[in-house]
Amino acid sequence: MQKGLIALSVVMAASLLSACDNNSAQGDSDATTIRVGATGLSFPGAFKKDGKLTGFDVEVTEAIAKDLNYKIEWVTSDFSGLMGQLEGGKLDTVANVVAITPARQQKYNFSTPYSYYGSQIVTNKGNANINSLDDLRGKTIAGVLGSNHLANLKKAFGDNGVTIRTYESRDGAMNDAINNRVQGYVNSGPILLAEINQKGLPLKFVGEPLVVESVGFPFHKDEKGDKLRAAFDKEVDAMRKDGRLKAISEKYFGEDITAQPSH
Repeated sequence: MQKGLIALSVVMAASLLSACDNNSAQGDSDATTIRVGATGLSFPGAFKKDGKLTGFDVEVTEAIAKDLNYKIEWVTSDFSGLMGQLEGGKLDTVANVVAITPARQQKYNFSTPYSYYGSQIVTNKGNANINSLDDLRGKTIAGVLGSNHLANLKKAFGDNGVTIRTYESRDGAMNDAINNRVQGYVNSGPILLAEINQKGLPLKFVGEPLVVESVGFPFHKDEKGDKLRAAFDKEVDAMRKDGRLKAISEKYFGEDITAQPSH
């Protein structure tokens, strides 16, 4: 009898261990993993340093994920490719300065904004005759394919005000502006300033920002997307209140771009 009870206890213990292992494996498989897109080429928002993806947008996203106990699977591509993957359902969101626009809001539900950017044009410092937006009329302006800055450019200058040249990456567009192959390059003001200061680039700002835009995380209009958006909203608000959002911004930009401009 005693031997039988011992044997039974061993079997039960083994069964319990097996169940625990299965539950653990099941728990791992059920852990919330989200696929997030970034270019890996967008200094200082999402770029690679020593082979590791880092930057303002990346650090904000990882802080949110840590608080929510989410695991991030980062996916890198050019910006238009990221937006294409998001539209195709291959990504849960994109953390790469995605401006909240009416056209994008038709497709996605955005989180509360976590930063604000002015859409700005720069030109080579040697272009003494280009100092205002009017000076750019009839000139060629570079921009990244899929970027909303190109739409802002068209609104500011009309259909034939400037010639727009598109590029797959930011580096190509910026290099052509530096080398005067184009007379201007449009991107977010804080990003341009950070790159100019970091690399000592021979570029200058032209006029005032075309427009100031809110930046958020786009999510699919479905049950999973709604759940993610609500969770991200809560964490963005918490990070804004406890000062982490501002601190991360100042780390990468030297200024706070997370507060809504008063004008």
